[in-house]
Amino acid sequence: MGAAYFYHLTRKPLEVTLPMLLEKARGAGWRVVVRGREAARMDWLDEKLWLGPEDGFLPHGRAGQPHEAEQPVLLTTEEAMPNGAVCLMAVDGAGVTAEEVQALERVCVLFDGNDEAAVQVARGQWKTLTGAGCHAQYWSEASGRWEKMAET
Repeated sequence: MGAAYFYHLTRKPLEVTLPMLLEKARGAGWRVVVRGREAARMDWLDEKLWLGPEDGFLPHGRAGQPHEAEQPVLLTTEEAMPNGAVCLMAVDGAGVTAEEVQALERVCVLFDGNDEAAVQVARGQWKTLTGAGCHAQYWSEASGRWEKMAET
């Protein structure tokens, strides 16, 4: 059974935090799906990942493109995980189910702490997932470094 890790972004934006978490997941040998809600936003993330530092290239692709099943990191707006992911990273309020948390090694929910609507969505996800019996951790970077603030 996996766990849901909630990341409250307040100091570093998604395009900085996501690659760091993806590197950690890849270091664990995991295939990852990054799930968003809007195709345009996933296009933007795709570009940010391609434009990362040369010494930190992160191989990835978009769902619906050739070789999606072989991608170690797959960006999508769909529920399917054709690359055999064991880690799901949900951004921009993308949905996550308790069944996914229980079936995968890890689910990460990244949300913008400077956007009250995003905070409310994340709170709802926390309540839904923990209410369904999922193990969850809440991480904050408010102090300047990542700290675990809560765990169920």
